[in-house]
Amino acid sequence: MTKQEWKNRTVVTEFILLGFGNGPELDSFLFLIFLSIYIVTITGNTFILLLVVSNRHFHTPMYFFLGNLACLEICYSSNILPRMLLSFLSGDRSISAQGCLTQYYFFGCLVAAECYLLAVMSYDRYLAVCKPLQYPSHMSGKLCLQLCAAAWMGGFLSNSLLTVLIFSLDFCGPNDIDDFFCDSFPMIKLSCSDSHIAGFVTSAVAGVCSLPPFLLTFLSYLYIIITVIRIPSAPSRKKAFSTCSSHLIVVILFYWSILTVYVLPHGDTQAFPSKVFSVFYTILTPLVNPLIYSLRNKDVKEALQKE
Repeated sequence: MTKQEWKNRTVVTEFILLGFGNGPELDSFLFLIFLSIYIVTITGNTFILLLVVSNRHFHTPMYFFLGNLACLEICYSSNILPRMLLSFLSGDRSISAQGCLTQYYFFGCLVAAECYLLAVMSYDRYLAVCKPLQYPSHMSGKLCLQLCAAAWMGGFLSNSLLTVLIFSLDFCGPNDIDDFFCDSFPMIKLSCSDSHIAGFVTSAVAGVCSLPPFLLTFLSYLYIIITVIRIPSAPSRKKAFSTCSSHLIVVILFYWSILTVYVLPHGDTQAFPSKVFSVFYTILTPLVNPLIYSLRNKDVKEALQKE
């Protein structure tokens, strides 16, 4: 592009989040639905976080990781839902270019950190079920801190390079993002400069952040299932499955929705189904996390009854 051609173009300073293509008549209904989801998400995850911090009974590796997951889900939801609620309330779906990039940065960092953290939690359950005698020595307090720190740092570092690449792209119009939040591929698609490198790095980062944790999680639960099946006592089998089933439900919901979104073709006919599945891993997963762990966990229910 020549210098004169660049001058004739209009630099995009804001984007329009098209959301679900709903009309004004649905905005009030959707506002109430997503406001309820946000309130329950924040309340539930805050309860788990406070419970893990304040109750010495929950000062164990499993609940330490659960507390980190609850903290992550609070940040995750607060990065997307408040802006969505504001657009429903005001009807203004515009977001500044800097605001859109900032939202994407924290979204990418947090979703990568969640992939790593879910893998860490699956490894913790593997040690607890498959190597119970070695578990206390293997899963020490120091190792728990190191694993959680690696998950958080890995998530933020992995997305930094990609965010810098997207920030260096030129956006000249159109500025309509066919989604309800700022994501990498929709933004790259709108760029008027050469975005091949950014697209390649996006795919590479997504692969590094999701595939190894997914494989580790899959192998961990494969060994767990094999070990549990071999337990001769039916009550012991039930207790072991109950301990891991909550985490497994969250993992299945999270990875199923992500893989569905990114495996489907990116054509216009698939835009709406992809947005619907995006709701699962951006909004519903943080919602069901505290519900599943509260309703299916005997220790949490007993602690709640004592309050």
